Amino acid sequence: MTDRPWLAAYPEGVPADIDPTQYQSLVQLMEQAFGQYADRVAYSFMGKDVTFGETDALSRQLAAYLQGLGLARGARVALMMPNVPQYPIAVAAVLRAGFVVVNVNPLYTPRELEHQLKDSGAQAIIIIENFAATLQACIASTPVKHVVLCAMGDRLGTLKGAIVNYVVRHVKKLVPPFDLPGAVRFNAALSRGAGAAFTQPEIKPDDIALLQYTGGTTGVSKGAVLLHRNVIANVLQSEVWNEPVMKKVPAGEQPTSICALPLYHIFAFTVNMMLSMRTGGKTILIPNPRDLPATLKELAKHTFHSFPAVNTLFNGLAHHPDFNTVNWKNLKVSVGGGMAVQAAVARLWLEKTGCPICEGYGLSETSPSASCNPVTVKEFSGTIGVPISSTYMRIVDDDGNDITASGQPGEIAIKGPQVMAGYWQRPDETAKVMTADGYFKTGDIGTMDARGYFKIVDRKKDMVLVSGFNVYPNEVEDVVAQMPGVLECAVVGVPDEKTGEAVKLVIVRKDPALTEEQVRQYCHDNLTGYKRPKVIEFRTDLPKSPVGKILRRMLRDKA
Repeated sequence: MTDRPWLAAYPEGVPADIDPTQYQSLVQLMEQAFGQYADRVAYSFMGKDVTFGETDALSRQLAAYLQGLGLARGARVALMMPNVPQYPIAVAAVLRAGFVVVNVNPLYTPRELEHQLKDSGAQAIIIIENFAATLQACIASTPVKHVVLCAMGDRLGTLKGAIVNYVVRHVKKLVPPFDLPGAVRFNAALSRGAGAAFTQPEIKPDDIALLQYTGGTTGVSKGAVLLHRNVIANVLQSEVWNEPVMKKVPAGEQPTSICALPLYHIFAFTVNMMLSMRTGGKTILIPNPRDLPATLKELAKHTFHSFPAVNTLFNGLAHHPDFNTVNWKNLKVSVGGGMAVQAAVARLWLEKTGCPICEGYGLSETSPSASCNPVTVKEFSGTIGVPISSTYMRIVDDDGNDITASGQPGEIAIKGPQVMAGYWQRPDETAKVMTADGYFKTGDIGTMDARGYFKIVDRKKDMVLVSGFNVYPNEVEDVVAQMPGVLECAVVGVPDEKTGEAVKLVIVRKDPALTEEQVRQYCHDNLTGYKRPKVIEFRTDLPKSPVGKILRRMLRDKA
């Protein structure tokens, strides 16, 4: 077996390796785009376009404002927004100012948000007002001193912005009342920054670009430390991987991608936002992909070429009655990631769009892309493809030894320039997953065939994967176990047609009067949507090992 048997599967023109030293930092990558593509549209949102030049000017103003707060070099700034133009402007501003981006899921509960703000040590947060009440509930016990508040209509112009904000606040009632004294509005921060001095710091490849939080096997969310060079590498890897089909975009037509995945998720952060910066592409921002009619209505207005998504979104769109109102003919690449793509969904998508779903694989710890099917494939392979340029993957046993037999399962381990520097302030957790020779152990059990194609067969950890989001049973159990009336509980994943897997919660009651409704309300208050149990079952006891460890596997097998 050669060192990299998978290279034979690479389409013509895809290099074995990329040169991640082309840029010193993501700031250099972005500033090159700002200069080269100044007049091109960078983002389209609710009918309003923002050019690269405008993104340059606005992010510089916001960077000056942030520097004016007196934060030290390398300070962490949390971003908690859906896909709105303020997000990419804020990312560029935070990085240009010499700070670190902390991506936050806007749907977090106060408990989840508090953990992340404390753990990261974030001193500032840029948050959309829809979730300001969540911040208000926990801000006193976090290090956050500075709050910048965004509204949906901030960048839509005076009239349209006012109308959108009125509808969001008063008609749809999407902004619960909040009180955050001292918070500064986004547009006010821009105005203040416009008159302030901006100092360009020197940013090196090994400086931290972002903390990307991921669940832990222990149930505690940890920050994957992604350096500037890690994300740069993954942008360049993604670019060369897509090149065989993206080069077919007609000359003079701006490459355009649909960003329906949330930008706080590393998949969209790298493969939508940063890759479009590199290629001068336009990104169509979809703030709420769950609203399928609105999503399809937006897609119908555009010519687009690239669509990264998760299985649930491909499936929902393909089954929607409005699907054919969209022109899918220009679509060159559909990348499926975040969760397993189902064969039936892949078949239907190909039949309806003529563009196969190209399944890939990655993790927050790998910035995220590690492997992918060649974009030139015409059919669904059911595998996670082959390692992308500059990436090495292998299958190892519990002692870390290579499993060389084709098709023999073991843990997938990954090495490449996109692999994180470690977990934020958790050397113990980092040591558990990094090998001496620089491989990251994923916790996913897979196989490799003779051609170098990898397939995932199971997970080493008991993680549940809901629509591409990791749910760690320990975290849900820890929360539910604190509920009065619960004696003990266990969480497992069960198959779900829509989300791939769903959370099932099994409870042994201390109080016989405890109801399913009470449990659901408690979970609603303490867990974000995708972590909440879909199935709740009450039992008299839980299966346990001789030492008293709850046997989740037995609950899973029964399910």
